[in-house]
Amino acid sequence: MICMSNIMEAFDEDFKWIFFAVILALSIVSVTVLEGLWGVFKFEYYYPFTSEPIRFPDLIYHLIVTPIGLYLGVAGIKKLYREKRFTTELLMAIASLSALYIDYVFEAATVLLLFSMAEYFEEYIEDRAKKSVESLVKYIPNVARVVKDGKTETVEVDSVTPGQLILVRPGERIPLDGVVVEGISNIDESLVTGESMPVPKKVGDEVYGGTLNLDGVLKIRVTKPPRESLVSKIVELVFQARAKKAETENLVDRFVKYYVPFVILMAVMTALLPPLFLGGEFRTWIYRSLILLVIACPSAFIISVPATFFTSLTLSSRKGAIIKGGKYLEGLGKVDTILLDKTGTLTLGEPTLLLDCKESVIEAPDALKYAAYLERFSNHPIASAFVKWAKEGGIDFSGIEVRDVRELAGKGIMGYVDGSLVAVGNIELLKELRIDGYADASSGDGHTKVYIVLDNKVVARICLADKIREDAKEAIKELKSLGVKTVMLTGDKRYVAESVAKELGVDKVYAELNPLDKLNILRDFKEKSNGVVMVGDGINDAPALAEADVGIAMSDAGVDVTLEAADIVLVKNILTQVPYLIRLGRKTREVAWENIILSLGVKLALGILGILGFIPLWMTVAIGDDGITLMLFGNIMRLKNA
Repeated sequence: MICMSNIMEAFDEDFKWIFFAVILALSIVSVTVLEGLWGVFKFEYYYPFTSEPIRFPDLIYHLIVTPIGLYLGVAGIKKLYREKRFTTELLMAIASLSALYIDYVFEAATVLLLFSMAEYFEEYIEDRAKKSVESLVKYIPNVARVVKDGKTETVEVDSVTPGQLILVRPGERIPLDGVVVEGISNIDESLVTGESMPVPKKVGDEVYGGTLNLDGVLKIRVTKPPRESLVSKIVELVFQARAKKAETENLVDRFVKYYVPFVILMAVMTALLPPLFLGGEFRTWIYRSLILLVIACPSAFIISVPATFFTSLTLSSRKGAIIKGGKYLEGLGKVDTILLDKTGTLTLGEPTLLLDCKESVIEAPDALKYAAYLERFSNHPIASAFVKWAKEGGIDFSGIEVRDVRELAGKGIMGYVDGSLVAVGNIELLKELRIDGYADASSGDGHTKVYIVLDNKVVARICLADKIREDAKEAIKELKSLGVKTVMLTGDKRYVAESVAKELGVDKVYAELNPLDKLNILRDFKEKSNGVVMVGDGINDAPALAEADVGIAMSDAGVDVTLEAADIVLVKNILTQVPYLIRLGRKTREVAWENIILSLGVKLALGILGILGFIPLWMTVAIGDDGITLMLFGNIMRLKNA
């Protein structure tokens, strides 16, 4: 007899099933050919020490099926002892060896052939999902070009520490996470964000290991060791997510504990009781009981349901949305209400000059320049809006004399720019300077108004607002089309909040809230809803993110922070990914339950037909276990269209 354990030691674990399938297929083909010749050549063989004849083709089946069946049986018994559960290998071993014993040799070989093929394809499909995530790490270079004392040295990535400078040339992948300190370039970040459009990077911008530098030379200061890079964290989180099972997955696990022993008991009863009470040969009823034994294999729904959730987790990570577990994905499928923070979520979270606003008036051509020269000495958010405008316009700050700068708390800033007195601030600043005739800067149009004063004369009035994200309106529209109620929460003034809500088409708005207010509002919605999602910035909204059924965070505050603060992180800060994730969650639940119902329905039908003797054993394997498993994996592929 073939020593199967020795043979298997020579092969990789992944090759095992295809090896079994090939030798079983060859045995079936060779036996078919020999049986064609059997009628021409009257070979006569006998079992040793007996006068009982044996057909040579049947001997081939025995020599091939027996060692494979025993190998699977031993593997199954080991798992039964260690894990206290019946495995597919053990059930298939019993079915094939029993079929061999009652002289159903063709069925015995066919059962193992179909089972081996299905196991190979199942592992292949699951491995593809794993490798699609694991492949992210392969994009990170093994070496980095370290800059030291004006010279570059190529070293192993693992030896580079945070704080060191590295040089990255065009066409090279960035080896480590860091911040650009010199150079300008476009970076292909599709590896971590899923976006195909290159992202321009300049001094001060953050870059990620594994992304591709397209057209410029960059000097980067390393901020994290290799194992703490964004790509490494994404891979780690996706695999950790498998441990956080969805409710559907836990339900399947509980069901299988009772399903398999029950069907095995039914198979034993089918083999023993009918011959005693209904008549018929034991051989016939044993054969029919083997059909039930095959149906007892739970691989179809045991494998397909986790594979459904893992496939969705993989798809979302490739699009730049990291989900920390199947239970959060399932939660998305139940949601009917979504709460969105305004500042930093629906808006960019930073003031922007609105020069095309009808309330903006500029009477002196250099008014904005003088304001920018002065504001660069302030840390106020409004000051950053003027400085940003100047930098984007290529305004040169060198050679400008700025002196006697003084900030007036709650009012603005003033000082001398090239000898002229310049002041930038609100209506209170004008009162301080005794300039009359201007209305309150806080009006009902949702904009903040800032005045620029040059030598005690108002030369400009500029509207500022927290700019709405470009895709926010489309995201709200898609959410409404999904039947999800949209609610905006903000600590901002009511007139500002209502202006933004009106522009976006949000269903309900709550303004002038503190973090505790947001938490209480969220709890009220949880009592009235099937599921509530909170979308925030990952820091200020941390209590609400934790309390929500699913917390989704934008990564403006830094990917590291948001990975810890939320259940889902939008790496690229694309709001339209929120409705996509809800569609994916709903589709995942739908596919998971379709797979459960389909597999159990087919097994029930085949069980009835098998007991009645209408179908053979090999057909039960082809359709009821391995066939249905492959069909369910095909159903999982529909998730790509979510």
